[in-house]
Amino acid sequence: MSFKEVFDQYHWDDIKSSIYNKTAEDVERALRHSDRDIEDFKALISPAAAPYLEQMAQISHELTLQRFGNTMQLYAPLYLSNECQNICTYCGFSLDNKIRRKTLNDIEIAREVKAVKDMGFQHILLVTGEANQTVGVDYIERAIKQIRPHFANVSMEVQPLDQEDYERLIQQGLHSVLVYQETYHKADYKIHHPKGKKSNFYYRLETPDRLGKAGIHKMGLGALIGLEDWRVDSFFVALHLDYLERKYWKTKYSLSFPRLRPFSGGLEPKVEMVDRELVQLICTYRLFNQEVELSLSTRETNQFRNHAIKLGITTMSAGSKTNPGGYAVEPQSLEQFEISDERSPEVIKTILEQNGYEPVWKDWDLALESAI
Repeated sequence: MSFKEVFDQYHWDDIKSSIYNKTAEDVERALRHSDRDIEDFKALISPAAAPYLEQMAQISHELTLQRFGNTMQLYAPLYLSNECQNICTYCGFSLDNKIRRKTLNDIEIAREVKAVKDMGFQHILLVTGEANQTVGVDYIERAIKQIRPHFANVSMEVQPLDQEDYERLIQQGLHSVLVYQETYHKADYKIHHPKGKKSNFYYRLETPDRLGKAGIHKMGLGALIGLEDWRVDSFFVALHLDYLERKYWKTKYSLSFPRLRPFSGGLEPKVEMVDRELVQLICTYRLFNQEVELSLSTRETNQFRNHAIKLGITTMSAGSKTNPGGYAVEPQSLEQFEISDERSPEVIKTILEQNGYEPVWKDWDLALESAI
């Protein structure tokens, strides 16, 4: 059974009604449980859980310390291209957004790699728009071959691919893939993706299944917060995670919770999520799943990121540029979205240490591989 078959058994409005009808008793029962199920998730994400936020934060902090210790993984995104054949109503790279398009060549990639390495990073996330003709699998494979020797860990966030394409890239050293469904609301998904391959809701929905079959080491899931009711979208992310962990148990998982940010010609969020609600979401994911990595990007403000360090987060980006060539080649080109936290990696490192956390710049993948 694929996740499509699981997903089709649920109805958006029924899930929404179930979440919003949860009571204080449901929340207290969920807090008492040590092994929480999807009904507990609904209770903790519901409006009824708002008065219990401090208790949730304390449990989330303790569970994260038990599993991950006082550590915080740091990474940087490297945007390879802003070319895209999709129309997405919320994205600066959308086909109908009249910007100058840019794809890095080998020399430019080398300059960007050096700039990111000079900041101390050993984990890098490769990002492109979705344009098969210019930044298809051949381009991505060449980029991974060039970049992999310089980093302990290479992840990517590009267009969904077929299983054999993922297998090909994994052979070149691809470690993890981030693929967000954007929204699990089918009708609204179509509104926000009217043209391009991305308009195929189910092809995107089944991407994690193809990744699992390809044997990816880690995959990242999430929804873009602001397109639809964030509580319902978050429920489907949790449902998706639960399904994948049971079926592809050798793979590790991470979750992100990007809030819609301004961009050139941008879209106003349909649903506003305040900081307190984002804290509730982070804590709910941790109480629901003690193994999953939780990642917070520079979309969020300095103040929020400072306070989120002890809430359950395990991974943070720092010093990010969201434009191709943004670190060294072409710093003034158009960003995909505006960054909120523009502090340097060195400043983030200092803040983590002041909070009693160890910044982790690398893992031991290369050393282990060379020992085999």
